[in-house]
Amino acid sequence: MFPPEQFPDVLVGLGPSDDAAVYRVSNDLALIATLDFFTPIVDDPFQFGAIAATNALSDIYAMGGRLALALNISCLSDCLPPEIVGEILRGGATKVTEAGAVIVGGHSVDDREPKYGLAAIGFVHPDRVLTKAGARPGDVLVLTKPLGVGIITTAAKGGEARPEHLDPAIESMLRLNKRAAELLQERTTHACTDISGFALLGHASEMAEKSGVLLRFAADQLPFLPGAREYADMWLFPAGTANNRAGFEQQIRFADTVDEESRQLLFTPETSGGLLAAIPRAEIDALKSRFEAADEPLSVVGEVAEGEGIEIV
Repeated sequence: MFPPEQFPDVLVGLGPSDDAAVYRVSNDLALIATLDFFTPIVDDPFQFGAIAATNALSDIYAMGGRLALALNISCLSDCLPPEIVGEILRGGATKVTEAGAVIVGGHSVDDREPKYGLAAIGFVHPDRVLTKAGARPGDVLVLTKPLGVGIITTAAKGGEARPEHLDPAIESMLRLNKRAAELLQERTTHACTDISGFALLGHASEMAEKSGVLLRFAADQLPFLPGAREYADMWLFPAGTANNRAGFEQQIRFADTVDEESRQLLFTPETSGGLLAAIPRAEIDALKSRFEAADEPLSVVGEVAEGEGIEIV
């Protein structure tokens, strides 16, 4: 790790780490840099490319920024038909265009298992950077997308997911966090992160640790996509659920009334999930009104308190 005092313009880097790196260019401009890519989560190549791009761009929004440009990262086999490769790349380009930016290049390697994603660059005012480290006791926790994508897509891979469940999950993964981030920046937001591979509890644990606070979630206020609880009852959890539980369970305290299936769901990885943010209690009513007017989902899911770790009550 580099000595921070030698690089004062690195506002967010390896220590403490966050959703993306942030570098101050001038007194009123900072650059955000991030990348993400993964294997197909759906069968349709266009949707795969679009979901992978949406997921990669989410870190820009979690830091409070706006997207400027992106580069493709593709690991695609020479055996894939050109039209499939084209659809994957078209899906990614469509979401970058929707975000108001442009793809300016990229890099590809031959790989037997397809992978696709983006390296993304965004901008933010140095004084407006959002991190995981600013949550304060008394804040309210909000979530901008429902949970459950991970278990629904796992059920789909096993041929168990019904269309009325898979379609809303895909729609959720395709929703950019752009507008949600803009609305959060219009009000006071103390801390923010996006929910992805470490699941709600993993990313929340990082926010609690970096902020030096306790995050308390109300189990009955957590939003889930249709079908998520049904597939949890069928115990169709992906392998990442066990990995997340092993990595974060020591920091979590569950009320006895929270059933085992619900606990597992909160450790289940999400793809292109929403933003988890800590907001001053006085701002909540205005924020809810703005989200409703913009037709953006928002759920109040808990609170920030003195202490450490996570409580599910």
